[in-house]
Amino acid sequence: MSKIVQFLQKARDKGTFSGAAYAIGNSDGITEQGTVGTLFWDGPSVKLDSMWDLASVTKPIAVLPLMVMLEQGECYLDDVIAHFLPVYKETDKANITLHQLLTHSSGIPGQQPLYRASGTREEMLAAVRNLPMRHAPGTEVEYSSQGYMILGDIIEAIAGNRLDAVLKQMVLEPIGLSETLFIPGRNLHHRIAATEYCKWRHKMVIGEVHDENAVVLGGIAGHAGLFSTVQDMSLLCQTMLRLGETSQGQFLQPETVRLMTNNQTSSLKLARGLGWQAKDSHDSPAGDLFSMSSYGHTGFTGTSIWMDPEADVYAVLLTNCVHPTRSNTAIKRTRSIFHNLALLSLRN
Repeated sequence: MSKIVQFLQKARDKGTFSGAAYAIGNSDGITEQGTVGTLFWDGPSVKLDSMWDLASVTKPIAVLPLMVMLEQGECYLDDVIAHFLPVYKETDKANITLHQLLTHSSGIPGQQPLYRASGTREEMLAAVRNLPMRHAPGTEVEYSSQGYMILGDIIEAIAGNRLDAVLKQMVLEPIGLSETLFIPGRNLHHRIAATEYCKWRHKMVIGEVHDENAVVLGGIAGHAGLFSTVQDMSLLCQTMLRLGETSQGQFLQPETVRLMTNNQTSSLKLARGLGWQAKDSHDSPAGDLFSMSSYGHTGFTGTSIWMDPEADVYAVLLTNCVHPTRSNTAIKRTRSIFHNLALLSLRN
């Protein structure tokens, strides 16, 4: 049994999650993968094709169409919200740029339970427009799912199509991510890890997005909603490490991949790329051994993907740490140690 499986099994024994799937590798492919535990407590065993609610790992994937559009001349990073969404023209958010939205430096506050007072998609989007600004744009990094809801709307406005369709055409099919999708059908639910017992929905959530704001948005949003497998996330990581090269050709140009993944907020307190989280000097989910040029993203449900172009290493960890309740915070420590073990495993 590998050190990683032993470590994850101990984490499960402590109740950190009921199940986990992981993969580590490099730009050439997977070097180690495995599973631990069950899709829910006392449920069926996790398999390599099990599916997971990615939560905020959705964010860097959902905005990839914007990078394709940038290469096509449909937008540039200093474009402002009101250019694409006229409904914002008379708001305090009209002149927030794509760059500020992508780097969480827009000044729009995060952690907003808008679902409590929004019964429809339209009401939710209006609530986002009306949120009081927390900071002047470009002055602070504050993680904002609400900013990514706006990015989802902007992508739809440019493409003239719904986000899920745009993502499938521009990103998922070109890379070959055949098992990454919004709103998985009931025929897939037996493969999906349970998340939380939701008091708002009065049920254990399986196969429906965990994020309540995304539920009100219909399960398709720029900030959350994607489900995927460890193999698909490995393929995405390999594509990023190969600077956009896929088996079907060049998905993005190397310059665009570097632009996305470099630290774009070095003058501010937290390190952010475009969609991606760069590595902070302290308290990074990447752990201790991934280089300062590494990048990735985490998800509230217990998911993460992390890539290091300097070392040519990636690590995927998909868990259901919010099952059956979000009160368990042990995933933070587990994730960092996993990343240390993943890099050492590849080195050995």
